[in-house]
Amino acid sequence: MCARGYASKRGAAPHPNSVPLERAISILKAFEVGQQSKQTVELHVHCSPEKGQAPIRGSCILPRAYKSGTRVLVFAEGEKAKEALAAGADIVGGEELVNKVRDGEVRFDKCLSTPDMLPKVAKIARMLGPKGLMPTVNKGTVSSDVAELVKFAKNAQDFHADKAGIVHTGVAKVGFSSDEIVANIAVVMESIRTHARENRGRFVGRVYLSSTRGPGIQIADL
Repeated sequence: MCARGYASKRGAAPHPNSVPLERAISILKAFEVGQQSKQTVELHVHCSPEKGQAPIRGSCILPRAYKSGTRVLVFAEGEKAKEALAAGADIVGGEELVNKVRDGEVRFDKCLSTPDMLPKVAKIARMLGPKGLMPTVNKGTVSSDVAELVKFAKNAQDFHADKAGIVHTGVAKVGFSSDEIVANIAVVMESIRTHARENRGRFVGRVYLSSTRGPGIQIADL
């Protein structure tokens, strides 16, 4: 049964075949023999947010990044635009860029803004918001320190929970060493747990690990 199949059974008893994390990684590596450099290790975490709590969503910097090619767009002008480009931003511009985004002329994965550009960006909030791309102070995607924003956006691993409160996110390539995979998972788990309030001990429930072609395995020690 796949990880998403396991993870959809809310309220089900713990699987009798749950295993320690390092054993689960070994099993997945065996399933991906010959394709380890291409296939992804995925984490599936059942969460129990409190009633009225904000949706579970966040970003973290993995000890070893596994994704590349993230296209970062920055709304900035003048010196801030130059800083964004120097830091590695793919698309940078002011009001003219707002119009291009509105008209669907540019493709990007993450969107950042300087504070002074935010009122202009607000004109396309209804377009960016539903896609989770609207820059906001609360999400940490609006700042005068555009260089730092760009560096984080290029290297950060984003995650969010689905409507059932389950976080599904990639964490590594199967070809990474077991220690590297464990380290990446530890960072993601700690970031997810920051959403807990007083119920920190009960916030995270069942945790599953899977890979592109491998099974979903319940983890006994996370």
